[in-house]
Amino acid sequence: MQVLVTGGAGFIGSNFVHYLLTERNDIEITTLDKLTYAGSRNNLDGVLDDLRHTFIEGDICNRDLVADLVADADVVVNFAAESHVDRSIEGARPFVETNVTGTQTLLDAANETDIQRFLQISTDEVYGQVLDGKFSEDDNLNPRNPYSATKASADLLAQSYATTHDLPVVITRTCNNFGPRQHPEKLIPKFIRRAAAGKSLPLYGDGSNIREWIYVEDNCQALDLVLQDGNIGEIYNIGSGHEHTNFEVTQTILDAVDADEDLIEFVDDRAGHDQRYALDTTKIENLGWEAEWSFEEGLEQTVDHYLTDK
Repeated sequence: MQVLVTGGAGFIGSNFVHYLLTERNDIEITTLDKLTYAGSRNNLDGVLDDLRHTFIEGDICNRDLVADLVADADVVVNFAAESHVDRSIEGARPFVETNVTGTQTLLDAANETDIQRFLQISTDEVYGQVLDGKFSEDDNLNPRNPYSATKASADLLAQSYATTHDLPVVITRTCNNFGPRQHPEKLIPKFIRRAAAGKSLPLYGDGSNIREWIYVEDNCQALDLVLQDGNIGEIYNIGSGHEHTNFEVTQTILDAVDADEDLIEFVDDRAGHDQRYALDTTKIENLGWEAEWSFEEGLEQTVDHYLTDK
């Protein structure tokens, strides 16, 4: 099976490429990545020379390039996205271009082929915040920042191609990932490195915002399962059940690197900061998946990665 992975030099995408090449013998992968600030060839160390893997530097908005690559693929997995909320607040245009126009370019190319499956990688943030309970796949979308709005737009666009063109689309919406190869501007790698260096940890608001955290390997396993056994036209939430406030996450990091809590510096809250996300994962559990890594075990591996990989 020929798999085209877009955004495969980014955090989750590169972990997925590594995972597939390790766990599956029946696939060949082409990785397409623009290598912006969030993507790096270094994330693909160990697989760049794999005979089953081809890396191409390029933009998913490049219609000619995308058409050629999709024509040779059996499956498209679209990780390519601008993904940092703070950056989207500062300027939304790159998010619209990549997350919406780029997704449309991929969908158009896929619609001209006999693609077996188009897996659109989305996020729990498209639902907006939930103060009680959990979001199911049937809940309405209520994105509250430019990043999540563009991801919600991409989801709806992909669903429209499934309905209008019978394109074999499947969508996954995952909670906050953490683990190796994540860009250092994200909370966990940023705080690990700063705490280990004795630098302040700027924590938004009072640190009470709650996120559900999944170790990236668990997510990769879930995505592979959906790729193989998920039903065409369906959406699958991927969550771990491990909910923590940002303050609790920060404390756990401080304990892991043996740093003092005095490093925490409460700063003005992010504009439109969602209070809580949580996902109902019944649908993917019915496929036989459940998260294997605890938050503490995953964080131990993550701390080791970032303190070793200077």
